[in-house]
Amino acid sequence: MGKLFNVALAVFAATGSFLFGYDSGVMTDVIQSKNFLAFFNTVPTSPIIGAINSTFSGGAVFGALMGGLVMDRFGRRATVQMGAVISVVGTILQSAAQNLAMILVGRILAGWAVGLMSMSVPVYQSECAHPKIRGLIVGLTQQMIGVGFIVSTWVGYGSLQAPDSSTFQWRFPLAFQAAPALILLVGLVFFPESPRHLIEKDRDDEALRVLRKLHYDGSNDDWIQAEFREIKTTIEAEKAITAPGWRIMFTVPQWRVRLMHATLVQIFTQLTGINVIGYYQTIMYTALGITGNRNLMVTGIYNCIGPLTNFIFIVFFLDRVGRRKPLLFGTIGITIALICEAAINSQNPEGTRNGLSGAGVLFIFLVTVTFSLSWGPISWVYMSEIMPMPIRARGSAFATGIGNWLVSTLFAQVSPIALGKIVWKYYFVFMAFNIVVTLPTVYFVFKETNQMSLEEIDLLFGERALGTLPADLDEKGAPEIVQQERVESEKPTV
Repeated sequence: MGKLFNVALAVFAATGSFLFGYDSGVMTDVIQSKNFLAFFNTVPTSPIIGAINSTFSGGAVFGALMGGLVMDRFGRRATVQMGAVISVVGTILQSAAQNLAMILVGRILAGWAVGLMSMSVPVYQSECAHPKIRGLIVGLTQQMIGVGFIVSTWVGYGSLQAPDSSTFQWRFPLAFQAAPALILLVGLVFFPESPRHLIEKDRDDEALRVLRKLHYDGSNDDWIQAEFREIKTTIEAEKAITAPGWRIMFTVPQWRVRLMHATLVQIFTQLTGINVIGYYQTIMYTALGITGNRNLMVTGIYNCIGPLTNFIFIVFFLDRVGRRKPLLFGTIGITIALICEAAINSQNPEGTRNGLSGAGVLFIFLVTVTFSLSWGPISWVYMSEIMPMPIRARGSAFATGIGNWLVSTLFAQVSPIALGKIVWKYYFVFMAFNIVVTLPTVYFVFKETNQMSLEEIDLLFGERALGTLPADLDEKGAPEIVQQERVESEKPTV
């Protein structure tokens, strides 16, 4: 089955990322519902709206961290399915809400589910991917996040055509979250577990069958056998020297560095300002004088442009141009677009100058285009591929929970207030961070991982299996080293 099955697995697993995008985007239209605002006695720029969005992000922090506890024990696939179950419960609470408490608890559970899936889906995809197409495979995470945003926009737009007296305006978009969750829960039963997780659990025969199913092209038996030996040898060596718990991620120097890279790539992604636009772009368009149905139409177009650009990038360019160059391009491009956006807004404070308003929309669109050619897909690819197997679950949980969702929670809470009070001056927060922190860090610190196997990336960060294995695993004596390490680790302590 080979490549086709590999891509099919990645696309289906990315239904969890679709849910991520839909859940993140659905409130953009819900807060435009007059019935919703009247039902909960609020306005789009109030702290209540910030709380609804920040509880979602806050729930995702704990969901992502929970993934670090359950993914090694129950597997990558089962962790994604856990997220789907939690999502269904959260959806019921939100769509049936009679008061603000039900909405908030439902959003916490929705965030919890998305947090679980946002860290487990890229790891599952990465561990199943062939090195030569890993950028495409894991890049599907961002692709499906974007598709989720598109669907949320047009479901919301259609629902808002209902009378203002009808709660259908907001209950149906919130209820729709259950559909992808149920599809994911049932459908993943028909896909295999990650071969690396199977090897870690000593299910070698099953792992070899899965590797063959994922990568066999009719003539590469030798490559599959070599890949299996490399994965098994590396995992066995790492198991012999690894201690359980979270502390080891911070005490082993090589792993600490890799954890730092994974966390920073998530933080820097948030500091592009992309999620602030995603959550609150309707407020930005209102500041440009674009209101009513035109506002929602522009939002819908914006949400289509990013995924289209992302698709072109991951299919045709990502596995050719690598990781670092697009990140440098993205940082510079987004910063320039935000500078132009701020300048335009400063000259059009009432949103009455149509030419400047159109230019303002253009530069907001340029942010998502540039993001989709850089930080959007690469943040998930880079995070998932640089983690060594012993800390891949916990490390991805930490990077996603703290780097992505904790930072997102902060901006979800303060952004509607900032956009209401200081308007365009708020963009300078993101510009300054990109120039002072992100750009030099990517240039001087981040490493190029393109086309490498997950085990070869060990060598990029120092030593294979912390120096217990040679760089060349075909070197005579490598299996004996592993066996010796296992014997030593199994000796009873006195």
